Amino acid sequence: MENQRVYKMSFAGVYPHYITKAEKKGRTKEEVDTVICWLTGYSPEALQQQIDDRVNFEEFFAQAPQLHPNVSKITGVICGYRIEEIEDPLMKQVRYLDKLVDELAKGRPMEKILRS
Repeated sequence: MENQRVYKMSFAGVYPHYITKAEKKGRTKEEVDTVICWLTGYSPEALQQQIDDRVNFEEFFAQAPQLHPNVSKITGVICGYRIEEIEDPLMKQVRYLDKLVDELAKGRPMEKILRS
């Protein structure tokens, strides 16, 4: 049931928190957008359209052009859960995004965040 609550949350409602978290640590909105676009395949314009349309997380990931092929390289613990052990595909995608923003805020170099 908790997952459903997360899925129905507005992406546009959470997005400013991602920006704030990154900016508090000296990173930029553009860097946040870069990691989101890398993960989802959205262009910057399409990402902005998703925000403007106030889609929820379920719609945001369902409409994503394509998850990055290196997404499986995103590992570790976020919000107390080991990403590799999350079985629900949508929750795993949400946690991938959380992890990327967290790494950005912690000052990790962009090339390492983007698993290039």
